[in-house]
Amino acid sequence: MTSEKVIDFKDVVIVYDNFPAVAGATFSVDAGEIVLLQGPNGAGKTTLLRACAGLLPIARGTANVLGCDLSTNRLAVRSRVGLLGHANGLFQDLTVLENMLFWSRLVGAMRQDVDQAMITMGISGRLGETQVAKLSAGQRRRCALASLIVRRAQLWLLDEPHAGLDAQGRDELDRTLRAARDAGATVIFASHEIERARSLATRSLMVTTGTVKPA
Repeated sequence: MTSEKVIDFKDVVIVYDNFPAVAGATFSVDAGEIVLLQGPNGAGKTTLLRACAGLLPIARGTANVLGCDLSTNRLAVRSRVGLLGHANGLFQDLTVLENMLFWSRLVGAMRQDVDQAMITMGISGRLGETQVAKLSAGQRRRCALASLIVRRAQLWLLDEPHAGLDAQGRDELDRTLRAARDAGATVIFASHEIERARSLATRSLMVTTGTVKPA
């Protein structure tokens, strides 16, 4: 019995600002994996994550994510994935709790799910009533991660997820990603913190000049 492929790219080319940021990538990710993307800056890791979220067009090749053909319908996948990039994707003028409640209403999550996500990422209590714009970088990162928990994404796409977190926050993040995997989600993330990332990942891929191969 073969595993369900959550991501399946074959000879994918992605052009960004008239430059082939990904030039012929072929790789797949099975359901329930936690996959690390390694590689130098500019290799195409962020481009691949954004493409998997349906945010970039596919210039050539075949790209399927969660059964959706990204060449013909990128919008179909967006509600089923959770992307955490360098920007936190939060409403800066809302409080932490208001941000969480916004996402909970979109996906039909219960208030208790919001409360548990905030507790998990250490942003409950006083921080919950704080405007996001007034948070530290690490607190905003925790808030963004809590929003992914609330959204119950089938596929988590994370770009340097440990950045800005203290030691406790990094440990909490690792536990959260493993719990998401145990609950049926699939995780793919890019990181330069190789030692920590490898201990978390079930498999690693090397991205070099826009191509992908086993690390």
